[in-house]
Amino acid sequence: MKRILENIKVAFKSLGLNKLRSFLTMLGIIIGVGSVVAVMSIGAGAEASITENIQSMGTNVITITPGREQSRQEHRMGPMTGFSDDEEETVAGDLYLEDAAALKKDAELIEEVAPVLSSSSNISYLSWNGNVSITATTEDYLGLQNYEIDRGSFFTVSDVSNLSNVAILGDTVVSDFFGKINPVGEVIKIDGKNFKVMGTLKSIGSTFFGMNPDNVIYIPITTAQNKLYGVDTVNQILVKVESEEVMDQATKEAEYILRQQHQILPGESKDFEIRSSTQLLEMASSVSDILVILLGSIAAISLLVGGIGIMNIMFVSVTERTREIGIRKAIGAKNRDILVQFLTESIVLSLSGGIIGIGFAGFITWILSSFTTLNSLITAFPVILALSFSTVIGIVFGIFPAMRAARLNPIESLRHE
Repeated sequence: MKRILENIKVAFKSLGLNKLRSFLTMLGIIIGVGSVVAVMSIGAGAEASITENIQSMGTNVITITPGREQSRQEHRMGPMTGFSDDEEETVAGDLYLEDAAALKKDAELIEEVAPVLSSSSNISYLSWNGNVSITATTEDYLGLQNYEIDRGSFFTVSDVSNLSNVAILGDTVVSDFFGKINPVGEVIKIDGKNFKVMGTLKSIGSTFFGMNPDNVIYIPITTAQNKLYGVDTVNQILVKVESEEVMDQATKEAEYILRQQHQILPGESKDFEIRSSTQLLEMASSVSDILVILLGSIAAISLLVGGIGIMNIMFVSVTERTREIGIRKAIGAKNRDILVQFLTESIVLSLSGGIIGIGFAGFITWILSSFTTLNSLITAFPVILALSFSTVIGIVFGIFPAMRAARLNPIESLRHE
């Protein structure tokens, strides 16, 4: 142990004699380790954020969307979404309010159903105007999404039935258009038509895939279909199941009901897709893992470049210190001692770069978290991985220069100028 500590002390002393050269040698390792740790931290943070948002919506929620045309090759290989490749093929189709009504009426394992029509419209209030996302839905949407009313109230089943021109504002919309004014009871224009503000929602925050429910206006779906957009279809149907334990049964029940609604015979491809929150979590995890591996592999090239730089500078160091090696051998140092000394210097150089790189990664993630919407989460795994890689690089790229130093002839080394 004493000899190891002595070798480390000598290694730091040797590297300290050429501080600038040592730093430039470590630069590749610093950038490589910093990039790898930062990428993995951002990936872990994004996955944690997505998981939190999906779970906040509820792990017992099913999302039904219109079917899309899917090629056999795409179905066989999977569209890189994280879902299993043995899912049934789908064909293009549409969803309607009648589908949501049938699910609400006939399904035994389903508690709440909310059809959703999403779009964007021009919003104006007094002299303010701008484009805002519109979510048209029913009275069940509030409870299904676990949103909370801040002021006023949400629209009712009567508002949906009567095609009422009423609106609920997200927190960001309130801030942008009303400031500190209470918007409840005020009248706004959506695509030139008057809508009375019934209530506002408490701040929700950004959700998965960059969606921001705070920057949304919520209106009755019948009003949107008949008075704004002139359509009879919906973008999706959200379904809340009794419990997470019956998700599979509820999914099969929903599929059976919709097949009857759309008059799809057994064996025919369905024209709708059903995704559970569990599948969304799997998709988010899969996509995040793919991005981390891809970006991490690119960043790892810097580690390779850094390793080559270490090997190069260690060869230079051996050449510069040939006479020193000869003197050490002349006074009794063995080949093993020379090998261990130069290998220790290589490891110290690489590991120091790795430690500085971890600090660099922490700075990068702090900058991104402070000035962008990206979340980052530095865990022990990428730090341990980075330090391990740094050590391995020091050993792999330092072994050849160390072996060369150990094999030098002491007599020839003493003659070296």
